[in-house]
Amino acid sequence: MKIVIFGLTVSSSWGNGHATLWRGLIRALAKRGHRIVFFEKDVPYYAANRDLFEIPGGELVLYQEWADIRSRAETALADADVAMTTSYCPDGIAASQLLLDASRATRVFYDLDTPVTFSRLEAGEPITYIGSQGLRDFDLVLSYTGGRALDRLQSELGARRVAPLYGHVDPDVHYPVKPAGHYVSDLSYLGTYAADRQVALQRLFIDPAGLRPKQRFLIGGAQYPDDFPWQPNIHFVQHLPPPEHPAFFSSSRLTLNITRQAMADMGWCPSGRLFEAAACGTPILSDRWEGLDSFFEPGREILIAETSQDTVRALDLTDAELKRIATAGRERVLAEHTSAHRARELEILLEGASSVTSSTGDPVAMMEA
Repeated sequence: MKIVIFGLTVSSSWGNGHATLWRGLIRALAKRGHRIVFFEKDVPYYAANRDLFEIPGGELVLYQEWADIRSRAETALADADVAMTTSYCPDGIAASQLLLDASRATRVFYDLDTPVTFSRLEAGEPITYIGSQGLRDFDLVLSYTGGRALDRLQSELGARRVAPLYGHVDPDVHYPVKPAGHYVSDLSYLGTYAADRQVALQRLFIDPAGLRPKQRFLIGGAQYPDDFPWQPNIHFVQHLPPPEHPAFFSSSRLTLNITRQAMADMGWCPSGRLFEAAACGTPILSDRWEGLDSFFEPGREILIAETSQDTVRALDLTDAELKRIATAGRERVLAEHTSAHRARELEILLEGASSVTSSTGDPVAMMEA
């Protein structure tokens, strides 16, 4: 299939969760014989931090203004089998209008930020990537979030055929490697700073660092403010590009996952970092959210923390206990949550949407938690 995508970014992993996911999925799709054309607006923020310049088995199209690229996009869509636009695409509404006119392609919207979409909707804030018609004209609406988010995409945004396409990991990129001295830690946390994660980060990471002053804590990420409440034993590594993630995780005795508030509230929204860390053979300590036990078995494949003392207890586990959890978590990811698994899931969903649309001209709903 030829798949044309209008997205936020695949070329820069700086301060966003889209790029790494797209890279893994595109590689997996390319291995299965599909060709991807990815249109990305060349915004200064990502241009200054670009760490990918071409995509396997396809084409990366960087552009300055939509008007400059519109005719090229029309040409790409003319023989496309699938046309997709995504959340946070800077020209998402214009791209949607164009691809909805593509008579040949299966027309798809992929919301990689569903909880944020509904937070904005509830607050009456503009959603710059969904037009006034909502999602009713798409043949298929995919969501990074499952559970009740799927119902809301139908009832509030008019989607007719919906299904989850969750996060994933490329095991050819994320796997256990030799620990790197500058990343060695008793507890690590990898994530861009977010105000709505700060309360949980204080409770599950910063306060435990104060309770364990002789242990080494490490944060990797971007956009941390000057007034962040650092502790003497909390170390910091500025933004890590994806190639550094395996060394970061493999150097961690234990790593912490904290879910953004809107995603935790909605549930069924696993961070890509969960799968990355597990694939690297690192034991994970995570906050609790609805649906987590559908991706990892708490106590066996992942540890759960709700209080500072939960973190301290996890730190007090023996190396053998942590290794058992890490091994079980890695086995689960390799069995169910790789980019190859998601690529095949996407193929099945696209085949279903295409066959229903071709036979009836009116997509039916399909929801999965």
